[in-house]
Amino acid sequence: MFPKLIDVKGLENFQLSLKYDDGTEGIVDISHLKNKGVFKKWNDGNLFFNVYIDRESNAVAWDNDLDICPDSLYLKLKGLTFEDWKEKQYATN
Repeated sequence: MFPKLIDVKGLENFQLSLKYDDGTEGIVDISHLKNKGVFKKWNDGNLFFNVYIDRESNAVAWDNDLDICPDSLYLKLKGLTFEDWKEKQYATN
């Protein structure tokens, strides 16, 4: 099971400051999404900076239609693929 996201802040240049309950924290650049599909909404005003943690899904969210899986951000922050993470989980259990 992935750690739980406990804090998120929107930063300049479409970066997120993230903190997870296992002590992992850092900054993830998601600027590659800014002009794609629903993420074009970030270009309207300050929406990107109004990021929050959805209490039902624990997703990184901006509104009901715009969110990102916190697990994928965790993997990006750690520089791991899902397969790498899964292998590490089984190695420690």
